[in-house]
Amino acid sequence: MDNTNTLISIAIYKEAENIAELISQIRLNYGSIKILIINDNSNDSTREIIQKLNDKNLFFLERPSKLGLGTAHKLSMFFAIKYHYSFLLTMDGDFSHDPIYIPKLLREANLNSFVIGSRFITDGKTDYTGLRKYVSLIGNYVAKKFLKINCNEFTTYFRVYSVNVLKKLPFNELNSEGYSLGVRIIWLMNRMGVNLIEIPIHFKDRNKGKSKIPKFQIIVSVIDLLIMKFKELYSKKIFYNNDNPTYNFEISCPNCKSKMSTLIRKKKFRCLVCGKKYESN
Repeated sequence: MDNTNTLISIAIYKEAENIAELISQIRLNYGSIKILIINDNSNDSTREIIQKLNDKNLFFLERPSKLGLGTAHKLSMFFAIKYHYSFLLTMDGDFSHDPIYIPKLLREANLNSFVIGSRFITDGKTDYTGLRKYVSLIGNYVAKKFLKINCNEFTTYFRVYSVNVLKKLPFNELNSEGYSLGVRIIWLMNRMGVNLIEIPIHFKDRNKGKSKIPKFQIIVSVIDLLIMKFKELYSKKIFYNNDNPTYNFEISCPNCKSKMSTLIRKKKFRCLVCGKKYESN
């Protein structure tokens, strides 16, 4: 695969202890591949560390507050679409997603595929133990059976998206946060008939720092599963081949002037850079 057409996106919050080493390891194997860092206004030394790297192939987007993992991943998708990349690889910034697996994921990617690094297939492994391990395992199993999707890994964001596929998504259906958004993306990919490919990975516990996963995320995810099932039974499939109205690169946000907004509902948009909600014709 031509690395010039691939974007690696890493959404971070307070990862000053990990981010420089992670970028260094990616650079050792991939040289000048483009990297996008989306930082949710971490009140640590993240910004200074990134600036000191002086990496001309690294894009750094600083958001004004903690707007969440879901909007950060949508922003990375919009960035890949707007700047005409062919593939988008997303990963965590805490070394739970080991860069050594990047070539395996990219090798499987094609224009009609969605590649997922999986803990829960043959040769996959996780460092989680005890209750944490079983909550993750059961959660993914419930999502698989409830949504009737032949996929074992719903909640990790170690993924490769075909930008050709991303352009067709109804992004107004992707207003969930955290793990719920990850499940929704797989649900929509499956409804679209995209080829879901799982690659075994060793999912490691974070290298340094603390987890930022909200405690209420499980409850939110269960509710969202019910919503997805209802929509699957009672709503039409809506995907776009051209002129997707659910994202907009022309309208400037009235607050920050960026042109990265997603449709929430009719005429109502949300800026993915600053979080401002606004109406537009």
